Amino acid sequence: MINYIWSLFIVIGIIYSIFKGDYNLTNNLLAGGNKAVDIIINLIPLMCLWLGIMKIAEDSGLLKIISQKLSKFIKYIFPEIPEGNEAIGYISSNIVMNMLGLGNAATPFGLKAMMELKKLNQNRDIASRSMITFLVINTSSVTIIPTTVISLRVLNGSNNASEIMTATIITSFLSTFIALLLDRLFYYIWRKHHV
Repeated sequence: MINYIWSLFIVIGIIYSIFKGDYNLTNNLLAGGNKAVDIIINLIPLMCLWLGIMKIAEDSGLLKIISQKLSKFIKYIFPEIPEGNEAIGYISSNIVMNMLGLGNAATPFGLKAMMELKKLNQNRDIASRSMITFLVINTSSVTIIPTTVISLRVLNGSNNASEIMTATIITSFLSTFIALLLDRLFYYIWRKHHV
């Protein structure tokens, strides 16, 4: 499906450039490709730094402590998950990584959490309430320190790359709160009509 979407974007871009009268398409594609490679090369050291810090935090037990503290809150959001299930630890770790702006490091924990939630799901054809709630939390972007965005701002010459932190915390809290509220609302509406 994603291949069709990207193909559609490319076709729309070519058609738009023809209507705009910009026949320098090859040069634009090469310039865009060069810029993308430059950004990736410049981001690698910053991502290595943050992933290294997270590895130190993981090896020192800091992430485990944070995950354990967060797991009490997780049990409230996911009441169907049995006490001591591995899914709680994976969900906690995923949320901690996302809070620190390390989405690529959070992905393995998210996949493991979904696999554990799938094991608990009685109906294999329909996503469980916990699976939907977990997806909603991930989609709402729980972020406190947007490391990738700060890194991009540094690369583009920002004078104060971390000034977005306050806005990020506020919008992250609001988006997650509203997403969980809507998740619960739709769950109760669905349960009302299907019970």
